[in-house]
Amino acid sequence: MYLIVGLGNPEKQYEKTFHNMGYIAVGDAADALGARFKKKECEASVAEAYIGGEKVVLARPLTYMNNSGRAVKQLMSKYKIPPENLLVIYDDYDLPKGKVRIRASGSAGTHNGMRSIIGETGLTSFARIRIGIRDEAVDIPIINYVLSEVRKEDYELFGAACKRAGEAAAAFAKGLDIERVMSQFN
Repeated sequence: MYLIVGLGNPEKQYEKTFHNMGYIAVGDAADALGARFKKKECEASVAEAYIGGEKVVLARPLTYMNNSGRAVKQLMSKYKIPPENLLVIYDDYDLPKGKVRIRASGSAGTHNGMRSIIGETGLTSFARIRIGIRDEAVDIPIINYVLSEVRKEDYELFGAACKRAGEAAAAFAKGLDIERVMSQFN
């Protein structure tokens, strides 16, 4: 069983913000796997898919970004997800906009959602897909930037990045090991 989590904020006002790249990308992964977000459990909106009889749970925490770890911990416990079958998708200010980077493990970096997940689960060895959002031309505090809306001229770039991240997550859910996912999608 796999758990794919896309980080973001649940209210409509955040829908088109940089901090919701994970929500968008996990939606693209759900589309690729033929799943729909239909239920709420463990403080998350959840979709389910089956691949070769193996269940895949896709989730969007409803706890707001800074408390994402609560939902992830609950889902991992409920579905008995081993750390090697967890993948988290999120925006990353430390990467240039539109870049997609996949890692098998790591720290939270500057990301409060990842800090929450690591704090709640006690894990750092789980797969993650980072979607770069940094725009060198924009000079405002990070907190203001991540909660600002993506500019219309960047929709295509970020749409393509989220789609690529979603495809990588779907490949992982289909059993492609993280090293091969990295070599194929990084």
